[in-house]
Amino acid sequence: EDHPNYKPPAAKSLKDIVEADKEDPSLQKYKETLLGAATAEAIVVEPNNPNRVLVKKLVLVVEGRPDIVLDLTEDFDQIKKRTFTVKEGIQYRIRIEFFVQREIVTGLKYVQKIYRHGLQVEKMNQMVGSYAPKKEIQSFTTPQEDMPAGMLARGSY
Repeated sequence: EDHPNYKPPAAKSLKDIVEADKEDPSLQKYKETLLGAATAEAIVVEPNNPNRVLVKKLVLVVEGRPDIVLDLTEDFDQIKKRTFTVKEGIQYRIRIEFFVQREIVTGLKYVQKIYRHGLQVEKMNQMVGSYAPKKEIQSFTTPQEDMPAGMLARGSY
């Protein structure tokens, strides 16, 4: 589902947010609740990686079946070689596991396109939300979707 009217808030640095309204103790407490350790120190999970969002795993979640995990920290060629069988037409969710470092991320979006024989068979846009930096892995699970079905959808992905 696309959100064409969504406008992320104006970008403000974490430092600016923490420094604002210092005279209001209730607001400071609220910020500490939302931001956790990020109010006291910069959260950096991978110092050599400048990205704010570090996606580590994609997990295919099908009720009643074991989760299928794609560990994105592995070599990309190894990931591409991995195959698994999925029944057409099943209902599934995708769980994204990631770190956020350095600054708050606003308006994070997940876009998934599935192609078969060069033709797009499915496209999903999902608003993930806004996340504060944390040293712990964070996750987002998409709403339930239907796996493509029919002759065009069958095969290896």
